Amino acid sequence: MIRKLLICFIIALTVMPSAFAADAKAAGLAPETLTYKVMFKWGLINKKAGTARLSLRHGPASYEATMAAASAPWADRIYKVRDTLNGRMAYSDFAPLYYEKIAHEGSEHKHDEVRYDYSVPGIVRADCKRRVFKKGELKVDDTRELKAEGKAIDMLTSFYYMRSLPFEKWKPGHVTKIDIFSGKRKELLSITYHGVVELDVGGVVHPTYYITFTFTSGSGKKTSDDMEAWIATDKSRIPLRLEGKLPVGKVHCIFTGQE
Repeated sequence: MIRKLLICFIIALTVMPSAFAADAKAAGLAPETLTYKVMFKWGLINKKAGTARLSLRHGPASYEATMAAASAPWADRIYKVRDTLNGRMAYSDFAPLYYEKIAHEGSEHKHDEVRYDYSVPGIVRADCKRRVFKKGELKVDDTRELKAEGKAIDMLTSFYYMRSLPFEKWKPGHVTKIDIFSGKRKELLSITYHGVVELDVGGVVHPTYYITFTFTSGSGKKTSDDMEAWIATDKSRIPLRLEGKLPVGKVHCIFTGQE
């Protein structure tokens, strides 16, 4: 259960980013580091189960982003999780250039890499590699190519994509869709806007854009439960809260500050 909780958190944060808004392109993104706590809620139980830290830097030729998530000490005794996502995005239009996931989950070590090719106009090609080790022994060594027409994102650039969307121009019920790559498959991400709602975070009430995320396969079948997000309406567009269902209970990811 702890493993699924942390995976839901990673998905919620990193798929919870059309191209970016024109204002975002003009202003660019400043370097930042955002921190979150991961809460597990089931009935009367409301316990901190992990933390996450997202950093954005200016590299020599592109944005460089990193997200690190870890289970809490009590959860380590049940199922220890240490996951890191690394990625690069183009300065010009935030297009993903490289994605890497390094996952240490229980006795497994997984390493996904995605390299992007935009040489064919209108097509995004993703060359994906996955290696899975269990107790130090290589179990999976897979290479595949995924393609999307138009625009596409991955599990890290999606975090910034989400913050760029023009919610202020949308009416409740508006839906936008975009292809999203993981290390092994392509899914369709649908983002539904529900309007502006007030959200209490640590005793402070914030106006937020409330949205939900739906993931479907090529056949249109849901690949996971819907997720929810509340994004600050100010210029920061920081996701203040994200929620996802588990087989038992829910995971709540709550913004705790900037470093």
